[in-house]
Amino acid sequence: MQTIPFTRLKETLYHEKLPNGLNVYILPKPGFHKIYATFSTRYGSIDNRFQVEGKQETSVPDGIAHFLEHKMFEEPTGDIFATFASQGASANAFTSFDRTVYLFSATEQVNENLTTLLDFVQNPYFTDQNVEKEKGIIGQEINMYRDNPDWRVYFGLIEALYRNHPVRIDIAGTIDSISQITKETLYECYHTFYHPSNMSLFVVGGVDPQAVMQLVRDNQAAKTFPPQGDIRRFFPDEPEQVAEETKRIELPVSLPKCLFGFKEPVRQGEGGDAALKREMTTKIVLDALLGPSSRLYQQLYDDGLISDQFGHEYNSNSNYAFSIIGGETKDPDELVNRIRAALEQAKSEGIDAESFERSKRKKIGGFMRMMNSPEAMANEFTKYEFKQTSLFNVLDAYESATLDDANRRLNEHADFGRFAVSIVRSPGT
Repeated sequence: MQTIPFTRLKETLYHEKLPNGLNVYILPKPGFHKIYATFSTRYGSIDNRFQVEGKQETSVPDGIAHFLEHKMFEEPTGDIFATFASQGASANAFTSFDRTVYLFSATEQVNENLTTLLDFVQNPYFTDQNVEKEKGIIGQEINMYRDNPDWRVYFGLIEALYRNHPVRIDIAGTIDSISQITKETLYECYHTFYHPSNMSLFVVGGVDPQAVMQLVRDNQAAKTFPPQGDIRRFFPDEPEQVAEETKRIELPVSLPKCLFGFKEPVRQGEGGDAALKREMTTKIVLDALLGPSSRLYQQLYDDGLISDQFGHEYNSNSNYAFSIIGGETKDPDELVNRIRAALEQAKSEGIDAESFERSKRKKIGGFMRMMNSPEAMANEFTKYEFKQTSLFNVLDAYESATLDDANRRLNEHADFGRFAVSIVRSPGT
């Protein structure tokens, strides 16, 4: 077992790669009673075309990663949530663009809950009957989200930004795409992406790392997994330009919802700490110019153009990157024009040094607070591990960012030739 000290953070991470390829990470937090564990696979909604070494290329229906996540909780003996509850644990799962995560939190029966987590995720149970039943359940979920203004304006923007990339497709898929899912396609995706060599286990909290690692070793040694080659993922060519400059959706809302953002060109081969530095610098830039402490935010708020729901985010992976900015507003066009003018001015004059330093310190402080939250750490850890870097490198990425870096990122990212707007407003307004 490898011991990885992070002296500045006063943390020690334990890591071991098991013979079956599973990466196990344990972060003991002395004095903490609650523990969190996440069992994650590098498999998300965008992975709908792939090829395992030695096998043929495969295309699967949109939404299958999310569908698979739902079905994993069903066992021949019943619902696995009930098992966790009987052991004093709270369990959950989520699917994103690029990963699926199963998790639990508990203060007791840690060994039993960890064994349950490993066993249910590594024991799929799909039948024709339970797959057909799930189609109805997920179909209702898809229809529910189609009536959700926040969800529609969010994915409306991604649809406007991207023409071909599967990131533009709702994580749950569509009614038509999930109708094509069978138990055979579920098993194919499961055996491809849920192989231990494509997965990571992360345990954080008041645990003994030696005891936890031995439990995992024993659990995995009792199971057989056939060797698997590398997984190759295929994505369609994506133009640098946006698919459409403005997407308008009509739904009953009290105030229009307006999101807008920038699409970045793919950086082939960039990953690891270089991509992490780019991500963290971009987050500092967005906060310095648009965060609650910025002059622009206060002006827009005072003018009644934004509410405290106004925000921003930056999403990136090796084959996509985009920002999302906005919220509710009484005048979407005016809001977009004001922010566009402010960003163009910042590109011309440079980011104010004081604003940059304030946002940089804020991001560093937020990261340090997160280190005291096992739940937040558990949810974030594999996001960075699957990007070939580490959550523990985030602090260095923030600290090494300079004002020159920030101004370069602003000019790279805020390209209005790759800008799109999504608006949801009531019919007739």
